[in-house]
Amino acid sequence: MRPASSRSNIAPFLAMEMAREASRLQAEGHDIVRFDVGQPAHGAPQVALDAVRDALSARSFPYSEALGAMAVRRKLSDWYKHIHGLDIDPRRIALTTGASGAFTLAFLALFGDGERVALAAPGYPPYRHILTALGMRAVAVDAELQARLQLTPQDVEDAARAGPLAGVIVASPANPTGTLLSREDLAALAQACRARGCAFISDEIYHGLTYEQAAVTALAVDDEAIVINSFSKYWAMTGWRIGWLIMPERLIGAVERLAQNLTVCPPSPSQAAALAALDAQAECDARRDAYGVNRARLMDALPEMGLSIAAPPDGAFYMLVDISAHSRDSLDFCARALREAGVALTTGVDFDERRGRSWVRLAYARDTEETQRGIARLRQWILR
Repeated sequence: MRPASSRSNIAPFLAMEMAREASRLQAEGHDIVRFDVGQPAHGAPQVALDAVRDALSARSFPYSEALGAMAVRRKLSDWYKHIHGLDIDPRRIALTTGASGAFTLAFLALFGDGERVALAAPGYPPYRHILTALGMRAVAVDAELQARLQLTPQDVEDAARAGPLAGVIVASPANPTGTLLSREDLAALAQACRARGCAFISDEIYHGLTYEQAAVTALAVDDEAIVINSFSKYWAMTGWRIGWLIMPERLIGAVERLAQNLTVCPPSPSQAAALAALDAQAECDARRDAYGVNRARLMDALPEMGLSIAAPPDGAFYMLVDISAHSRDSLDFCARALREAGVALTTGVDFDERRGRSWVRLAYARDTEETQRGIARLRQWILR
């Protein structure tokens, strides 16, 4: 019998492993506060649910185009005009099976075997795991605290000196820190990529979830940027698995051929929901404001427990928390927090293999009552 291929020899996504354990305990009747995964407390907007309920009466969800229904792509184009003042040709927008599907398509369209792609550490683990599984090389760059754990043009230059770079991935707001890149930061990074002839990929899945300043899309500073987004976070449609990719016109054919063969098309029910969800800005903004209350309470409470915040979060619904006053092993810290305090957290090792044992990520996309219970439990456990 043949063994599993070497492509599958990648690290697990530890956040999902913690989620599995927390869910197991909940199923056994334990009360667990879920600060582990980026799962919004609320589901899809009501208009999205209504749209799918209406569509079910037709009892038919046929294939769409491989890049998704043009009605949804046009409405996304309108969204970019409304939010960012940009005119994006709908043909440049591909609907995908979540942001994960968008990354897979983008990486396959852009990079060949063994090509090097730079990304920040700490950063979202599947960036490097998808690249590795596809035969590419993820180059994790230690981002600095003075840069708020974001990549800088100097980081790009340093990575390029170590070997040719095919691409650079950034995220704003970032996971696990919630930090933003300013327009000037994005422009400087885009210029560094252009100078090196490498692709500039911007993960914008947490756009809409910012608290003091709006996020800037990379397309505002570089029309050749590859932008990836999803309905999972701002629209709280995680399990619907519907995202999108915006690409330069020169990549449309390549991405379409890959999509035709890898997935045929995105799920049609999810596309119907997404089309309606784009009209739910007021509902989604109200949810974001509730996350903002959670953010403020945590920023006040955590330092009182000796838990410092590595970089103050501008957006998303995450905080990267330094636990070194209490532990040098975040894997053990998270296991004990779950077992002894009934609070699920995610180890920083997921996001930064070298420095992550001093950090945990806390996700605060929960309702206010659950967040308050989590704060109280952590306080009692840590200060006991």
